[in-house]
Amino acid sequence: MDTALLVVDVQNIMFSVENFPLFNGETVIDNIAKIINQSRATNIPVIYMQHTLQSGIFAEGSESWKIHSKITPLSSETVIKKSKCDSFYNTTLQNELNHHNIKNLIIVGMQSEFCIDTICRRAFSLGYNTILVKDAHSTIDNNVLKAQQIVDHHNTVLGESFVQLKTTQEILLDLNKN
Repeated sequence: MDTALLVVDVQNIMFSVENFPLFNGETVIDNIAKIINQSRATNIPVIYMQHTLQSGIFAEGSESWKIHSKITPLSSETVIKKSKCDSFYNTTLQNELNHHNIKNLIIVGMQSEFCIDTICRRAFSLGYNTILVKDAHSTIDNNVLKAQQIVDHHNTVLGESFVQLKTTQEILLDLNKN
């Protein structure tokens, strides 16, 4: 199998920012869980990216840093810590993908305008065939745009040049074919 699922920064903090709820948070986490379960059932590697800093909300070991309990990694799955929006920068991700001869990526996670945008563009530049699951990534409102606008904007921009967009249902159907 030359496909891997990348689960980016689906950490507790994303579901607990006071006064800034994650757009479609429950739907998004349920969609991600379904894709993870189907990936596992069809032997597609699931790789977790975990934003990690020495202090603050992403401090390693803190409750806010932990991966959401609905999608807890199995002991056999890879969890890669990162400190920047770019999942490839100063991490072992590229080596992990090369080790498994991965050519195709399915991407889900947080936040649309930061780490999701960056990993999609970087994967494209590195030559991966990349699918962004358009209903399995999210963000929160900012001072300029509502979270739904940010998600819609990134689906449009990334889908025009960098990734193929698919829904959770389309991904589940594709994985069932394997």
